[in-house]
Amino acid sequence: MLPGIKTGRNLALMALVCCGIQAGAQNKPIAANTFSESKSLAAVDPLIGSGGHGHVFVGASVPFGAVQVGPTNIVKGWDWCSGYHYSDSVVIGFSQMHLSGTGIGDLGDVLIMPYTGNVRTNRGTQENPTSGYGSHYSHSREKARPGYYYVHLDDYNTDVELTATERVALHRYTFPKDQQANIIVDLKEGIGWDAPVETHIAKKDDYTLVGYRYSKGWAVDQRLWFTIKSNVPLKDVNLFDGDSKVNGQEVKAVAAKAVISFKQAPGQVMLKIGISPVSSENAAANISTEMPGWDFAKVVNAANSKWDKELSRVDIQTNDAATRRTFYTALYHTMIAPILFNDHDGSYRGTDKKAYSNPGFDNYTVFSLWDIYRSWGPLNTILHPEKVSHFVNSMVTIHKQQGKLPIWPLVGSETNCMVGYHSVPLIVDAYLKGFKGFDANEAFEAMKASSTRDDLGVKYVKERGYIPADKEYESVSKALEYAIDDWCIAAMAKKLGKTEDFEYYKKRAGYYKNYFDSTIKFVRPRMSDGSFKTPYDPFNSIHEKGDFTEGNGWQYTWLVPQDVEGLISLMGGDDAFTRKLDSLFTAKGDMGTEASNDISGLIGMYAHGNEPSHHVTYMYAFSGNQWKTAEKVRQVMKDFYFDQPEGLAGNEDCGAMSSWYIFSSLGFYPVNPANGMYVLGSPLFSKATISLKDGKKFTVQTVNNSADNIYIQSVKLNGKPYTKSYILHSDLVKGGTMEITMGNKPNVNFGKAAADRPFNRF
Repeated sequence: MLPGIKTGRNLALMALVCCGIQAGAQNKPIAANTFSESKSLAAVDPLIGSGGHGHVFVGASVPFGAVQVGPTNIVKGWDWCSGYHYSDSVVIGFSQMHLSGTGIGDLGDVLIMPYTGNVRTNRGTQENPTSGYGSHYSHSREKARPGYYYVHLDDYNTDVELTATERVALHRYTFPKDQQANIIVDLKEGIGWDAPVETHIAKKDDYTLVGYRYSKGWAVDQRLWFTIKSNVPLKDVNLFDGDSKVNGQEVKAVAAKAVISFKQAPGQVMLKIGISPVSSENAAANISTEMPGWDFAKVVNAANSKWDKELSRVDIQTNDAATRRTFYTALYHTMIAPILFNDHDGSYRGTDKKAYSNPGFDNYTVFSLWDIYRSWGPLNTILHPEKVSHFVNSMVTIHKQQGKLPIWPLVGSETNCMVGYHSVPLIVDAYLKGFKGFDANEAFEAMKASSTRDDLGVKYVKERGYIPADKEYESVSKALEYAIDDWCIAAMAKKLGKTEDFEYYKKRAGYYKNYFDSTIKFVRPRMSDGSFKTPYDPFNSIHEKGDFTEGNGWQYTWLVPQDVEGLISLMGGDDAFTRKLDSLFTAKGDMGTEASNDISGLIGMYAHGNEPSHHVTYMYAFSGNQWKTAEKVRQVMKDFYFDQPEGLAGNEDCGAMSSWYIFSSLGFYPVNPANGMYVLGSPLFSKATISLKDGKKFTVQTVNNSADNIYIQSVKLNGKPYTKSYILHSDLVKGGTMEITMGNKPNVNFGKAAADRPFNRF
């Protein structure tokens, strides 16, 4: 558990109650009551995860939209990766794009800020924001909803409201009377690593500004075009190169800025900001197509309808309002990314920086693949089957443009962040589940190409079956992640009838065994001469350029979701495996001063705040101890997910943290990310119904469920006794009802028989 998390939770609760967010703010946002919300949408609180290390986006968007318009603070460290942190009280503007839950900051493109008084072109400081155009704000006069955001700028007595369509943001500012009002468009400002390289703003007419922003950061070559439309004439527009005023109707510079001024505040001003990966003309066309009018409430209600549709795919029954908020906020978080990266006409810009016309699929970007392949990918095959082929085509097409499948694609660039080639599980999972909207052979060749390169240690995998620690940093993590992906390639090869490929990748999938030191029962780095690295401490193995990626030997010993049976054998059988797994949750040791913030959400050495641990609680079922899975899963859900700003134990990572919760609260989880099998855990709700393709529904109905009754006693599937501790995707998507009877004592025999355990056979 994070140090002080309980204290932080209580303080956050008191703060929220005092400021009226939970009980209804005294200062209600403009026209908020005109916006309709369903019961599920009303349960969403975007501020959950905005404190602590959650790093979530706060602002307005639509599901999987290109625009995430919201407030941007002055970035003061790692916890501002999304541009916003709940602890802050100074806002410097409202950017059109934000990341959600990542461990690196970027985007923040096209920052716009209304303010009053004299013209100022710098953002100000945390201590004195009005030395620039920044302003103080408070949560008591802030409202965050999925499709709507409101905040009052205390220093300017100005209200800001935001909403969005897929590719267009809509801002509404209400200025005080009898003061000079200004609106700055600042292309210098970005979030985190982001920095401008070349920017351009031009006044096209009295209602329109156009431009582009080229920047570098986490992604080295980002390009975004925009068009800004106003509902009032923009008579007084001054352009700046940094803080130096320039003459004329346009400016091209590293840090172009525009200040729109009104000597007498015009009351309300609305701005439409269309974005495009191709051109400002396309950005304007996106505005014309998606937002032709100026009815703010209509746009909000349309955004709400889109969220209603997606959130209603799961209907839960619970008397616990806090748990309802936690669940639907988690579901919301799984739909902020990936984001559309094309124009309304389908055109987009590839990683090769070439513009492409409509390719026949929706192009997406911002795939946090190292994180989301574990459960977010399988979740979408259930909840969003209509999007799966678009996701796959987006990844396969990137292979054509850059010679390998994406590792962490960000708005038309490759970040090469994290380890593995984790497009593979998403593609294979889709193929094995019968999705047909992509070329399977083309996808398979892309996977082969990505897995046979010579970079990032793959050369050593091919030559030696392991990556030497003295040749490649993070060698153990890289190799273990590659083995998971190689299992997936083998599974697809078998289905395609490619026998030679199947045998080759099946062998590679077992290379994790080359790291297992049977004398200590841990994975351990190996050296070029084949020896195990010494000295070695499975506790203190986290450091810059070390042997593991955001983890240590305790955590990575279990990173074998593709062959849990094999790991059980290495450990010495079911009992030895179970004892060792028990020890993970009680182990205490010094991780060293360089342990990263990602190693959070600790139960012993189990680290729920980072994704490599996410499948581990479900591994007990493979040794016939499903009841232990139920016990640990309930503990994780109780301790690390709750309805406050600090309600996430670690980075959200574009839906990864939340997809674990969605699966687990429903009662099952995909240990292997691509074998179509979900291991049973401990469902939270009295009833949960999933709406499936073709009007079918799958319901998890519990009997005697409570905070104490966490153990599965028995299961019925469609009225018949069901003894397996897993359910297949193929059975789930047929629709039906799984009835689970719960109790306060373990039924140690449930799922114990070898025939009833989950498995990883090809």
